[in-house]
Amino acid sequence: MIESMQSFTASLPPMLQWVGVLLVAAIPFVESYFGSVVGVVIGLNPVLAIGVAVVGNVLSMLVFVLSAHGVRSKVFAGKTAKELSPRRAKLRRTFDKYGVAGVSLAGQAILPSQITSAAMVSFGAPKNAVILWQLISIILWGTAFGVAATFGVTLMG
Repeated sequence: MIESMQSFTASLPPMLQWVGVLLVAAIPFVESYFGSVVGVVIGLNPVLAIGVAVVGNVLSMLVFVLSAHGVRSKVFAGKTAKELSPRRAKLRRTFDKYGVAGVSLAGQAILPSQITSAAMVSFGAPKNAVILWQLISIILWGTAFGVAATFGVTLMG
């Protein structure tokens, strides 16, 4: 799958390859970390690759957070919460144990930022706190993978 995304991005005219990285990074499970790798591997400047991968992931995450917040506000207006599925109950326990910051920073190792951020907002976490910590997490993960890809490409080249 990553190879097909690299092929797609590399097939774009050089002046538009950054757009391809931005689009790829907006896909859940690809995110800023694989998006930055795709950008570095196709030859974009690492700073540009990481930057546009972060922007793509952030834009996608914002859509999920704002949508979840809007849905939660409408659904729970004057109602009580229903019982959670086993999977959501596990996510809720993790959220209760580690909070917004912990789930945001570590959650990307398990689930995409879009899913974890929407879940946290649906649990009642403040949307602005979720956005802030997801932004920090997306930047850290994208930078770490982009730097690793840069050194990997440099060592091989």
